[in-house]
Amino acid sequence: MGDASMKQSLPVTLAHAGLDLASDVAPLMKRLQGDNEPFVLATVVRTISVTAAKAGAKAVVDRDGSIVAGWIGGGCARAAVVRAAKAAFDDGETRLISIQPGELLAELGVEPGDEREGVQFARNMCPSQGTMDIFIEPVLPRPNLVVYGASPVAVALALQARTIGFDIAVCAPPEDLEAFPAAVNRIGGFDGGIQSNGETYIVVSTQGRGDLAALEETFKVPARHIGFVGSRRKLEALKAKLRDKGGAPADLDRVKGPAGLDLGAITPEEIALSILAELLMLRRKNQRRHAEPEV
Repeated sequence: MGDASMKQSLPVTLAHAGLDLASDVAPLMKRLQGDNEPFVLATVVRTISVTAAKAGAKAVVDRDGSIVAGWIGGGCARAAVVRAAKAAFDDGETRLISIQPGELLAELGVEPGDEREGVQFARNMCPSQGTMDIFIEPVLPRPNLVVYGASPVAVALALQARTIGFDIAVCAPPEDLEAFPAAVNRIGGFDGGIQSNGETYIVVSTQGRGDLAALEETFKVPARHIGFVGSRRKLEALKAKLRDKGGAPADLDRVKGPAGLDLGAITPEEIALSILAELLMLRRKNQRRHAEPEV
């Protein structure tokens, strides 16, 4: 992202933007990824007997469950694909669905909606009675790290965070923004109106320059995590001041400090690394649980 405000979401009615639903999906995928907009790519990977779409057919499903480009068949496949796509938006997981006639499902001993060995089954209600296997792949927005302050730790975070897949925005006094790379979304002041399609993580690293003002602004952002760079004692003192100003207990409890994992970090670069390690742990928590094999 550049210095301008973060890009706004695309209109939810993408089909009204003059897109041909049967066109090549690649241009739309590139556009959505460039705008950090979530979508699901559905790909037919196998067909048996008579089916409308053949292996290799693709479609893009938006977050409202509409197929906005490409084609993977008619109503026989659409309902199952949309259901699977909505589930993929919720958990971020890929899935393989197999749409088969009722008698074939019975031979396998499965019911529509059952899952076996990573395959989810659905019933083909169309007269063609063919089988289609469709791979559902969610392409979700990049997570966003918002850093408040221009301390050495803040600068180190801005330099390191992009290497592990975060988009970066920094909120700092205008005269301090030159400390950050031009590729970072630089916002003058602490009330920048942060917006993002992806999960948002916040780190307050003001270190004495606008601590209270920055913390108050973080409460306005629907962030998954708010970390404070500083001692636990300092954070508790700041929370007490905010409490006296009428700060809501629920908001104050959202701020965790000191930010980062206890790695014995000393330098700003090491502290930034410990903070990013904590954010990565939080970000991958559910994905790691799904990926771990049962023993």
